[in-house]
Amino acid sequence: MGRPRYNRAVRHALTFTLAALVIAACGTPPDPKRPNGAGAGGGAGSSAGPTAGAGGGDPGTGKRPATGGGSAAGAQPDAEPKDVGALVPTCVYHAGANAYFACLSGGAGTCFHFGPACTPAASCMYDAASRGYKQCTKVVEGACATWGAACAPASKCMFNVADNLHHTCEDVSGGTCKRHGAVCAP
Repeated sequence: MGRPRYNRAVRHALTFTLAALVIAACGTPPDPKRPNGAGAGGGAGSSAGPTAGAGGGDPGTGKRPATGGGSAAGAQPDAEPKDVGALVPTCVYHAGANAYFACLSGGAGTCFHFGPACTPAASCMYDAASRGYKQCTKVVEGACATWGAACAPASKCMFNVADNLHHTCEDVSGGTCKRHGAVCAP
């Protein structure tokens, strides 16, 4: 015999109730606080309330009011926005893939977030087989298909297979680093 019809109705009711509880628990986000013009503080004609000044607070609790204050003078935004620069990803060797990829986020000698395949400047790439840097004459998807002569990156920031980090090379010879220094930004 088939399952009773009330099971479906009970499931729907429970799902609806659970959804209503989740919505009620989360609520709606508060309205964003927006400045009310120059100063955006609790000055005359402002509905922001009292300002937090020296010693100003609720005498009963000793707590200061939650609203901040300001003055109309000196609160004007800059007329010209400041240049914050743009993200310039570097082309970094990925040991696991044995290829080069754009580094979107990194530091302390390593890359944390890789992007698309790329070719480093002057096509000077790390060769895992020889554990040194060589000129790549044919790059395919960030990997070298045809190797050339030994080279060294202009920045001397080179991959160190001992710890899988990039270090400043203090002694380059024939595309290999004889003495690694401090970690560097790849």
